[in-house]
Amino acid sequence: MNQDTLNQLYQVIQTRKNSPQEGSYTCYLFEKGLDKILKKVGEECSETIIAAKNGEAAETVGEISDLIYHLMVMMVQQEIPLSAVLEELDRRSQKIGNLKQFHTVDRES
Repeated sequence: MNQDTLNQLYQVIQTRKNSPQEGSYTCYLFEKGLDKILKKVGEECSETIIAAKNGEAAETVGEISDLIYHLMVMMVQQEIPLSAVLEELDRRSQKIGNLKQFHTVDRES
């Protein structure tokens, strides 16, 4: 997948939201609303985790693809442009020493 593929998918999802087509799964999700979209994001996230845990590469790729699609539906629903996410990823990739600092836990208390 490259950025053009992501842009094209995002545009198709936007088009479905703005010009619904009967029988479209994407339109169905928009009709059902944010709760349904978020439920699908959660389901696909869980399915991705299970596939990865099972070591099924092809299944994991499919579930990751489903998750990305549903995340993009959520983004369109929330009016979050793809460019905002890509810019944030780019910004984060520029960081040096991007490890999170972990707090030590006092196990005595």
